[in-house]
Amino acid sequence: MRNLTLLTDLYEITMGQGYFNEGRHEKLAVFDVFFRPNKLITYSVAAGMEQVADYLENLHFTEDDIAYLRSLGCFSEEYLAYLAGLRFTGDVTSVEEGEMVFPYEPILTVKAPMIQAQLVETAILTFVNHQTLIATKAAKIVDAAGGGVMEFGLRRAQGADAGIYGARAAMIGGCVGTSNVYAGKLFSVPVSGTMAHSWVMDFENELEAFRAYARSFPDNCLLLVDTYDTLRSGVPNAIQVFKELRQRGYEGKGIRLDSGDLAYLSKRARKMLDEAGFENAIICASGDLDEYSIASLKEQGAKIDSWGVGTKLITSADLPALGGVYKLAAVFEGDKEIPKIKLSDTTEKITNPGEKEVYRIYDRATGKAIADYIVRAGEHIDESAPLELFHPVETWKRMTIENFTARNLRSPLIAGGKRTRTSEPLSTYSERFKKEKSRFWEEYTRRDMPHIYKVDLSPALFALKADMVCRGKGK
Repeated sequence: MRNLTLLTDLYEITMGQGYFNEGRHEKLAVFDVFFRPNKLITYSVAAGMEQVADYLENLHFTEDDIAYLRSLGCFSEEYLAYLAGLRFTGDVTSVEEGEMVFPYEPILTVKAPMIQAQLVETAILTFVNHQTLIATKAAKIVDAAGGGVMEFGLRRAQGADAGIYGARAAMIGGCVGTSNVYAGKLFSVPVSGTMAHSWVMDFENELEAFRAYARSFPDNCLLLVDTYDTLRSGVPNAIQVFKELRQRGYEGKGIRLDSGDLAYLSKRARKMLDEAGFENAIICASGDLDEYSIASLKEQGAKIDSWGVGTKLITSADLPALGGVYKLAAVFEGDKEIPKIKLSDTTEKITNPGEKEVYRIYDRATGKAIADYIVRAGEHIDESAPLELFHPVETWKRMTIENFTARNLRSPLIAGGKRTRTSEPLSTYSERFKKEKSRFWEEYTRRDMPHIYKVDLSPALFALKADMVCRGKGK
């Protein structure tokens, strides 16, 4: 496992020197990870928690790390000696991977000595921001396609790690496979892929290229048919090879379209395959697809069975950053909590102070989610009594609910520096997301102009926040 302790911004380490000099480095602190609204974010799919746990368990500065920091000329020898023995000893509470999450709610909380909690900020945001972003993009693409989406983005990813962990996140979001062989091995997920245009171009003609491929892979023969002319040569040549395979006791798997008018070509290709007796041959489409183009193709009646999606998935092309932040919520003096708040002239940038928990409120009769409810740590939700929900800014917007259930969205990830959750297959996380999404009305998750899902504060948390805002207590 790589040691990523130096995967941080310099200011995290310089602040550490300051905390150390001021004798504040061992003071217990609480930081929340959350993201703010964006017009393209209707919901998000949490991912990256396992990488957070791996990173924190392995946190330590090597001799080389210390030597490099010494070479910068910024740090005292006493501080460097302290860093040389530093390990993460704190606690982390988070949602599970595959959980649906919404703006403002703390999806991960670090409670640790101040210097530890500060040093890990950048890396935690790196893991959670990236994978949550890609898992969410994948979920929206899969929703548009109705399933059958393969992640094909490695060659367009912004670096190797983005390709590897982007593939991981895409599987959590509902993709059924990846072209990334390394990710397939690392995460034990299905890999898929057959040929490129260069294979076809290397042979004297397209038919010979298809025959050669069929000789190597007779029981998994999926042919790329758009190298020259999809309907005049590609599909007819594929049909010819499928007939030859059938005479040998095999069935051709299908064809892939990678360019052109995919709606028109898929409908014509489907008709040609069916008339030739290959009704079970699938049609796979690829080529700069996303949820919008896939939805359009389906509306046009495209006859496509599976989708290979690359660039616009692995880069989340229309929203290249989630925008998650890491904000101080509280410090402790002994056992006494001192809530902290960041103030701003922009309402959306005012943070929620203190230690918190997040509950999802469901209608007991329908099982559908009503709202997420952020409370102060230790608050009890009485499911036998009516619960009043109100907008945290436009407080006149209120509703009272009865006959509900409440589920705590978060659980310990790290306790005393050691992980408390076992690693699970990515299929477990994707099934968690699929199951939870089914508990939301489609008005909240639809692609175009969705309703805004409610994320409300308890009266106690609202009162604390309002008091700190009024008194200007950002200190």
